[in-house]
Amino acid sequence: MLTRSTPSHRLLLRLLVAAQVLYVLGVAGAGYATTAYGRHIALATAPVDLHGLQYESFVRLRYTAAEAPLTAWRGASAPQRRQAVYVLLATGPDSLATVAGVYAQEPKPAADQAVLRGWVTDVYPHTLGLRYNLERYYVPGDSPLRLAKTGPPLRVQVSIAPWGQARIESVRRLAATAAR
Repeated sequence: MLTRSTPSHRLLLRLLVAAQVLYVLGVAGAGYATTAYGRHIALATAPVDLHGLQYESFVRLRYTAAEAPLTAWRGASAPQRRQAVYVLLATGPDSLATVAGVYAQEPKPAADQAVLRGWVTDVYPHTLGLRYNLERYYVPGDSPLRLAKTGPPLRVQVSIAPWGQARIESVRRLAATAAR
């Protein structure tokens, strides 16, 4: 037997649908806002897993900023694996960002610097392994073969929003962008 829904059930259903729509719009809007309001930096990287391009539409990237000297650590106590960190990036003369410091608390960047959130993957005697959640790049359309043939190094343009969210904008050959 069918029962009629009460006005309160209809209102609850409408609120749930509205919440889902707002969530989807918020996620999409955050991505666009990151690009529009974010600080734009360039990182040097090399593709790590080009074999995945045969089966899937993404490539794994390894940034030069994924490894920092232990002397760059600016925390009160020793760094730990899986610890959330803030990596201060400074733009070098080649316009690529390099690690200027790794902090446990968010630092104030200068005009030519940016802060990228990440975490410690490994602590070695002289270096720190870092990860930024930007290591997987989904290659659009027919680009996988073009990107796979470029070989290292690559230039990754990243946008970092004031609230900390980071997003890959583009991936290009380093030599092609340096010649411009």
